[in-house]
Amino acid sequence: MPNDVTLRPAVAEDARAVAEIWYHGWRDGHLGNVPDALLRVRTRESFWERAAARVGDTAVAWVNGEVAGFVMVVGDEVEQVYVSSAHRGSGVAGVLLAEAERLVGAGGHSLAWLAVAPGNARARRFYERSEWVDAGGFEYRASGPDGAISVPCQRYVKTLS
Repeated sequence: MPNDVTLRPAVAEDARAVAEIWYHGWRDGHLGNVPDALLRVRTRESFWERAAARVGDTAVAWVNGEVAGFVMVVGDEVEQVYVSSAHRGSGVAGVLLAEAERLVGAGGHSLAWLAVAPGNARARRFYERSEWVDAGGFEYRASGPDGAISVPCQRYVKTLS
């Protein structure tokens, strides 16, 4: 772990920083890679609402007095992994992914999984370098205000030791 990274469960006061990182990071990895129906519901405001509602599923990486990134884990799924643009390339993402793997394992699961937009090459390279395996394409059911939206994704898996 890089020396200056502290991991901890998120608290309500982190929601704004998480939302900001999530919004910008999501747009970086998803614009042009997901259906228009999903883009229409992933408004800036939606990230603020979702971040506040998901504090209990979130762990944050704290660096030099600020939230540098976060992960959201539910059951055996690593739902979100995002690092602020200012901290990309610093090792924070690896620390967060390792924490997500730990949380999945602590929940009693021996296999972790996550979904990645096929066109998000940067994320896919990162997961592959982190020993995750592309298990093939599937339709992810993303939540929207009017029901689920089908999103073509790649499923990545990792067996936990």
